[in-house]
Order: sequence, then structure tokens, then C-alpha cells
Amino acid sequence: RLRKARLHVEKAIKEKKIFAVQGPYPIIRHLLRARGWVERKLPRKSRQLKQQPGDQKKQQLEKRAGRGGDKQRKAVPNPRGGAQPSLDTTEPLQHPLPRGKRNEGEAEDEDKKEDKEQCSEHSDDIHDLMSFLVQDQVPNFLWTIRLGNIDQELLPRIEMVNRFPRLNALCTKEGLCQSLQNLPWFEQVDLNTFFPRCYRLGLMGEQEAFIEDFRLTAARSLLKLALQKVGDRPGRTEQPSKSAKVPVMSHPMASTARLRSPPYPQLLEEALEVCEQHLGALEHQDIDRDTPSPCRTCIAWDRFLREYYRVAHEGTRLTLSKEQREQCQDVLRRLEEQLPQLGIEGKLNIWILKPSAKSRGRGIVCTTRLEEVLELAQSCTGSSPRVCEWVVQKYVERPLTIFDTKFDIRQWFVVTDWRPLTVWFYRNCYLRFCSRPFSLYHLEPARHLCNVAIQKRYKALQPDPRLPPDKIWSNTQFQAHLAQLGRADAWQQVIVPGMKAAILNAVRCARDHVGSRKGSFELFGADFLIGKDFQPWLLEINSCPTMSPSSVVTRRLCANVQRDTLRLVLDRKDNPTCSIGAFELLYREVGWGLGTAPPLAPRTPITPCVSPQAAVDSCLSVGLQLEVTGCSLKNP
Repeated sequence: RLRKARLHVEKAIKEKKIFAVQGPYPIIRHLLRARGWVERKLPRKSRQLKQQPGDQKKQQLEKRAGRGGDKQRKAVPNPRGGAQPSLDTTEPLQHPLPRGKRNEGEAEDEDKKEDKEQCSEHSDDIHDLMSFLVQDQVPNFLWTIRLGNIDQELLPRIEMVNRFPRLNALCTKEGLCQSLQNLPWFEQVDLNTFFPRCYRLGLMGEQEAFIEDFRLTAARSLLKLALQKVGDRPGRTEQPSKSAKVPVMSHPMASTARLRSPPYPQLLEEALEVCEQHLGALEHQDIDRDTPSPCRTCIAWDRFLREYYRVAHEGTRLTLSKEQREQCQDVLRRLEEQLPQLGIEGKLNIWILKPSAKSRGRGIVCTTRLEEVLELAQSCTGSSPRVCEWVVQKYVERPLTIFDTKFDIRQWFVVTDWRPLTVWFYRNCYLRFCSRPFSLYHLEPARHLCNVAIQKRYKALQPDPRLPPDKIWSNTQFQAHLAQLGRADAWQQVIVPGMKAAILNAVRCARDHVGSRKGSFELFGADFLIGKDFQPWLLEINSCPTMSPSSVVTRRLCANVQRDTLRLVLDRKDNPTCSIGAFELLYREVGWGLGTAPPLAPRTPITPCVSPQAAVDSCLSVGLQLEVTGCSLKNP
């Protein structure tokens, strides 16, 4: 067995097939071993991957060889179920069954799981012996959960790594918000058609823009509420729990003292005036006006918002004449032509606050009160911008629901190069459901945050018997549901093209701020919400998305996407025609660099490659092969 292990290791070194895995990725480990790769196992005590001195390796090898023999000729029982395969075994693609609650989290939590996983492996496994034999070898392939865990002197010597450095511009909420603001430089696409309005509270200019947006949205919402039928009037909203120091969600508070008193008579007229001024700004009729902002009027906004809260959240009724009703309908119709997000706004002016760099739904707060947002922003002014950074985003009040339950979509994609930009889209994805029926008048996390880490707290709750207990659907199940609704075409004609376009827009905007490294690649997880018109709305993009199976569906899909990722980045290098599973080319930039692009004719705006069919090579729409025309001037 020792001789066989030596021969296998020598072959792997010659063919550059030494790998290392840091994190809970048993599928990656099994698939690479089945390809003939040898693992250099990471130290269990020190989590950093460091190069072992040669004499240490020899001592370990001699010690290991002395303990060889009959023990190595048997398959060693695996504490996680089954037996560890021998050297020549081709391991089946199957994710281990979930052991308790394993969800996407901080790297520290994953490191603890990794230690537990590695410590449970039997020391007499043949793979342990081969790992000792390659301890002085630099891995050719590294799959890690965090680049910071890897020795920075060794990292540049590793040929292929599954992570890119400096992904804040794409994978933090603040960074994505900032990057997408540069979209007009890349595509003639309106950001508001796929990304809910978002502001960084740490910047005074954006905080002021949010205040104006909040006020304008309140005025529009008031017009919608005025047109509602009496039977559609909102009831009171739950009051937040006073016991919790930092409530996860914030609910509007009902004020019973003024519940029966009518609002002041000018409330509706003021809302109409503000909306008319806003329309003038949108239609560029405000160029010569002294006060271009519709919010800088003589309206007392504090009083206006107090009365709006009463109408929206406490059930105070508005009475309007026939002429006012027609005015409201006309203004809203004209606003709908100008504002792509009017359909998802709803009537309650709900906003969602998110910590910039946290995951799993931690720290998220929903609120309908401007003063609550500003109070939170004020609490962060004394801290470093990198320590306390929040974004506030318009909450989608009119999402598509399934059996009255909110859901979102986790969609995978891979970037194999940033220069030239090359993006691959995964055709399979999954849906994550909440645990209670959707309601805008009960804002607890069980109804509004689809993160698995949040919903596992409500394991005993079941929103609808037609949904599975693990609250996960595959995209195939979703397509069957759309067919039952009579919208089988929505998936391929609306949802998938919309997700592709949003992903491409995001990565193109962030590319110049991401650390590019030849030989690296990364699997990302984008989260989307679907509107009632089936349009997808990008919420965020996650680096290093969880591969831990939380359901029957994710157990299968997570294993498949890891298998197909290795096909894409490893097998395809040696065989460009090999199968890459469910991946398809979304975008490949041509003409990057000097002398690589053919001459360009006078250019018209280029549509990005986001069709459901196979992608074709596209050109970047700005900054390439710019041509200067003119005539020479003779000296006088």
C-alpha cells in the first residue's frame, strides 16, 4: 500500500494534481480524489496553509511508514456514514446527509465545522498517508472558504484558486449599491428596472436623497390610499416588542389618541402638489425653476408625515371629491410611465435597513418611519465608516407569492476571468420560502426574510401544507407552478432573461474594483425577488455561497453545481468540448487589450448577451478602439 501510495503521489506531482480544501466541502474533496488528485491536508491546529520543511516531511513519512501494513489494506469506517474508499475507488457524487442545522454563516463558524470534519477522519486512511507525502508541495488547486486563512507568501504560487480578492464592490450591500450607480457608463439601462432603490446612510448626500425619496413615496402612497375602497382600508399594524433591545423588524406604532380625528383638509392637496412637481422634474420641466426639488416646498413635512402615518397604518379615512379622485388617477397614471418601481412600491412606504457586510439576514430592520432610519444613521456617525455602514433600500411591497407565502431565488453564476470578463450562468437554482403567510401589517422575520438561517428559527411553523416542510423548491417545481397559473412562458421569457441581465450589469459595474488574478475563478450566489409581473429584482450577490444541504433539493443541487464547476474550470482546460453540466456562457468579452479586436464600424448601443439561448461573444460598449477623425492643420 505504501508503494502504491508513493507511485500515485509521484504521478500526481508530475501531472500537477495536488490540491487543498479549506472549509466544509466534502463534495469537492471526493470529486478531485476521483480524478486522481492528491490532497495536501491543511493543518488542524493552525488554520493557515503553510509550506512544510522537507526534513519534517521525511520524519512524518518514516513514522507513517512504520505504522503501515495490514491496517492500510482495509477501508476505514467513516464516522459520517459509509466507509472511506480505498485508493482506486471512484466515489459517487452524493452529498453527505445534513447533520443538524448547517447554513451559510461567518467564516469562523465554517472553520469550526471544518475542524470537526477533519478530526473525525481516521488517521489510517490512505489519503492521510498521501497527504504526508505531499506536505512540501505547493498545491496546484485550492478551494477555500476565505483567502485570509491562507499563507500570503504561498498563495501567489498556487496555480488555481476558487476565490478572488477584494470583492467588496460586488458582494457587500454598500459596494453593490455604489457599483450599480455607475451602470450608465456601461449600458443604457435604467438601474431602477431591476434593483430596488438603495442609499448608503454613511454618506450625507445619499442620506439627503433618501429623505427626499421617502417623502415623495409617502405622497404617492397617500394618493393610492385615497383611491382605495372602504373594504380595502388597512387595519392597525402590530406594535413592536419593547423587551428586545434590538428588534429584528420594526413595526409601525398605532396611536389611539388621534385615531378618530380626521386629517387636516389640505393633506391630499399637498400630496397632489408634490406629485405634480415631481412629474415636472421627471419630464425636465424644472430646468428654469428656482426650487428644482419637489420636496423643497412650503409643505411642513413633519406634519405631513405624521398625518400620512395615521392614514397608512392606523386606518384614518380620507374623503375626496370626484374631481380629486380623477386628479389622483391621472397623476398616478403619469407617474407610472416615469417610475419603473411604482408597481412594487405598495402603499405603506416600507423600507428595509441592512448592515453592509453581514450575511444570513443578520441585523436587518424593516421600518415605515423616517425618524427610525435617521436615528440609526445618527448612531453610526461617530464610528469608522468601515465599522458601521448601513444601506436603506425600498422594500418590495408587492412580490409574487406562492400559496400566500413570500419566497426568493438563489441563482448561481461563475466568473472565470475579469480581464477579459467571462461569466457563466447556471441553469438550475432553488427557491427559499418564509415560514408564515405574507402580510405587510405583520413585519416579523418569519413572513419577510427568506434566508435559511432566519427561517430555521421557525422550524415548527408551516405556512401552507402544499409547501415542503424544509421550505425549499427547485426551479423545476417553480416552473410547474407557473404552468398551473397559465404562465409557463414567464420562466424562460421574463424571469431568466431578467436575472441574466441583472447579473451581467452588476459584474460589469464592479469589475474595475475587483482583484483580478489569473487562474482564479469564483462561484457566486445572487438572490432575487420576483414581482407580481414576474420581473426579477436583484437583492444582493454573495461570494462563497453555502454548499451545506438544508433540504432534499439543495442536497442534490449543491452537489451538482460543485461537480459542474470543477468540470468548467478543470476538465474544460484539457478538453474544451467536454460537458460542463448546467452551465452556459452568459458573457465573454472580446477585444480586451491591444490588438485583439477587429476594427469597429460606427457603433450603436450594444445589447448584452442575456438571451435564454447560448451566449455569443460580445464587445464592451465603452472604452475600446475609440477612433479620432479629422484633418491635419498646416503651419501658417
